[in-house]
Amino acid sequence: MTEHVGLYTSAYAGFDAREQVRRRTYGDDLGQSGWLTSDELARFADWLDLHPGSHLLDIGCGAGGPTLRLAEARSVSVVGIDILAEGIATATELAQERGLGERATFLRVDAAGQLPFEEGSFDAALSVDAMCHLPDRLHILRELHRVTSAGARILFTDPTIVTGLVTSSEIAARSSIGVYVYSDRSTNEQLLAEAGFELLHREDLTESTAVIAARWHDARDEFRDALVKDEGESTFEGVQRFLSACHLLAHERRLSRYAYLAAR
Repeated sequence: MTEHVGLYTSAYAGFDAREQVRRRTYGDDLGQSGWLTSDELARFADWLDLHPGSHLLDIGCGAGGPTLRLAEARSVSVVGIDILAEGIATATELAQERGLGERATFLRVDAAGQLPFEEGSFDAALSVDAMCHLPDRLHILRELHRVTSAGARILFTDPTIVTGLVTSSEIAARSSIGVYVYSDRSTNEQLLAEAGFELLHREDLTESTAVIAARWHDARDEFRDALVKDEGESTFEGVQRFLSACHLLAHERRLSRYAYLAAR
């Protein structure tokens, strides 16, 4: 069994120390730790039909950077949830620093359980590369149906869709940073329908994952000494192996990333 690698914990707790890595990786630093780019985020906001006054739920918000960008750019009210305390602490601090404390709330919540919100609380929901960490996906989709209002749109990305042959060692490297669930292309559509949603759009985003994984790996290598000092040699090398696996599997299109937009 591959040893667990604390990518997210170190990225959230060491948020400021990784600014240069994010800039090298993404160009526009949203404060993200994944495959999301600023162009994707803007497109997602359009798909979700976000407008001033919308109430948005972000499942797996991490350190809150993308969520806060939407609060600023679209004048929406946002609630971000994540299971990691380091992410919620950083997100809350960033919201205060940017003067968004009244429009952005971050809560430590395990999305595998019942969401702590009333029925119809949100106009839209977003989950970027977090559904792959939730084994009971039908449960969370049903919860999203419960907490969104009639006509609401939800959007999630899934970066672990099997579209080719993958070895056990590659799966182990790709799964080393946490719990992962792998599926085929049709499963998400079936589960959305079971949860009461209508699929509006599906888009293949695999190529951007391959590019971002390579850039992230190389950017971390450029700042190796500082990162090793911050996160330790074992975590540094583990993250590099993880990113190498992500790049190879996406580049060869053996693991794919798709976005799913659906309406309640």
